[in-house]
Amino acid sequence: MNKKQFLSSADIEVHTLEFWIEQQWLIPDQTTAEMSFSDTDVARAHLIRDLKGDLGVNDEGVDVILHLVDQLHGLRRAFEQLHEDLRRPAG
Repeated sequence: MNKKQFLSSADIEVHTLEFWIEQQWLIPDQTTAEMSFSDTDVARAHLIRDLKGDLGVNDEGVDVILHLVDQLHGLRRAFEQLHEDLRRPAG
């Protein structure tokens, strides 16, 4: 999705998006002349918005939480790959 669609889906303002990209909380695809966002980016934006708004987490806390979430997802992918490898017959 393009930037305008993302802003609408994530329910955030342009300056907020620019700050989040600067902080590397969101890293949109930049394969074309404009940014491209995924549904995962929208979900991450909702998480950031909830952390900052509803839970009152400061910027440093958001950094830590997002880093931990990213580590958790990486470990989950690694575990799934290991599980697949173990299920595959040796040969």
